[in-house]
Amino acid sequence: MDKIMERIVYMNGKFVNEKEAKISIYDSALMFGDMVFEMTRSFNKKQFKLREHLERLYAGIRILRIPLSMTIHEMEEKCYEVIEKNEPVFSPTDEHRLMINVSRGPLAIYAHVFDGRIEPTVVIADFPLKWTVVGMGRLYDIGVNAIIPSQRTVPSYLIDPKIKNRSRIYYQMANIEVSQCKGDRNWALLLDPDGFVAEGTGDNFFIVKNRKIYTPEGRNVLRGISREYIFELAEQINLCCFEKNIELYDVYTADEAFYTATPFCIMPCTSINNVPIGNGKVGEITKLLLKQWSENVGVDIVAQIKQFNKEIDSINGPTPYQFK
Repeated sequence: MDKIMERIVYMNGKFVNEKEAKISIYDSALMFGDMVFEMTRSFNKKQFKLREHLERLYAGIRILRIPLSMTIHEMEEKCYEVIEKNEPVFSPTDEHRLMINVSRGPLAIYAHVFDGRIEPTVVIADFPLKWTVVGMGRLYDIGVNAIIPSQRTVPSYLIDPKIKNRSRIYYQMANIEVSQCKGDRNWALLLDPDGFVAEGTGDNFFIVKNRKIYTPEGRNVLRGISREYIFELAEQINLCCFEKNIELYDVYTADEAFYTATPFCIMPCTSINNVPIGNGKVGEITKLLLKQWSENVGVDIVAQIKQFNKEIDSINGPTPYQFK
């Protein structure tokens, strides 16, 4: 069982116990959702594309004008320091899931509470990846069912989703709506304001047609690190991957579909609104991409997540996967 009391978090220049890491009630993150963040994972305890995650984080910090003095190199060093401090309380099979949060800090009108010293809030936490993939193991065999909720994505001209930020109430509303639909394998798939397929609630979406891979243009979506990696994997298995506007009709008539995100990498999608995609089974290209990814990182991704689920089920009993 995880030794929760002993995990260590980096927070504003100090290393503290996980339960002692607290953010002020006056923080801009609480007031406005004014926070950028990244979440990573490891394979065989080795971080996967941490630098790319941090580069996206710092792009958001710059665009949102968060006055952070900590450099990206210092941030990277602290990430590895947090991992090193937590490794002794992780089991040999656990993977490290970093959560990096950066806000503007307490609002200036409350400066007197902090003796006039207002600085950005920086938190780096590390917890077992298996927490994030609870109940997902079986879905690799049957695929998920994409549901189109009434909630649309927020377009880039309002809040740019390419900046990974904590103002995500629209994701939550989509998840709640989809969770109330009949079935236990439903995942949200949001449309953009123009009616094109955009993204899931924390994941990107792809379809396969005639052995070509397509994903929505990076206009109104978070340009995921895993999304970018699919282009690399496609090249490695001699397939082409394209960005294009995708209509619902394209999904209904696709041969395959899948979601991508850091914790689960690739998740097969075998139906949309309960209508089968292709033959309604996990597709050949999806399997090839998963196989190539697994070979590249030296971990059988599907087998590992299924093992995580067994470990959690043995402690808590079977837990359905609901919100991403």
